[in-house]
Amino acid sequence: MVGYEHRQHARVLRVLLLWAAVAAVLLAFVVPVPPATLFLVAAILAGCAVGFSSLTIQVTDRSLVWCFGPGLFRKAVPLAEISAAEVTRTRWLDGWGIHLTRRGWLYNVRGFDAVLVTRANGKSFLLGTDEPERLRLAILEGVAMTRAA
Repeated sequence: MVGYEHRQHARVLRVLLLWAAVAAVLLAFVVPVPPATLFLVAAILAGCAVGFSSLTIQVTDRSLVWCFGPGLFRKAVPLAEISAAEVTRTRWLDGWGIHLTRRGWLYNVRGFDAVLVTRANGKSFLLGTDEPERLRLAILEGVAMTRAA
């Protein structure tokens, strides 16, 4: 059962990556570099545009689950392992995508609003979202229900 599900679309990121892919293809005709190299770069950029086109976050009766685009980079954390969730903001230096930050792994496709999730082992990660308070409440309610069961 899903208690919360939300998909945040990354329109700006998708457009920028696709624009860069087109630019790489056009450069293949004017730059003295093997065209295959620039076509490969274009393919990678187009793949990233699809892969990072959205971020879907779900809180089920057992887990916090998130994935990018059409199901790529799927991750899940059992609710029983979560000790805290708090609304926060990322810095512009933290950027978008998937990478390690000073506060743990960041999973984000746009904006600066996020939920910082802390696990029972002390490790934390950030989930970017355009509805941070709803996500925080859904996580905390899921954790409480898991502990009560």
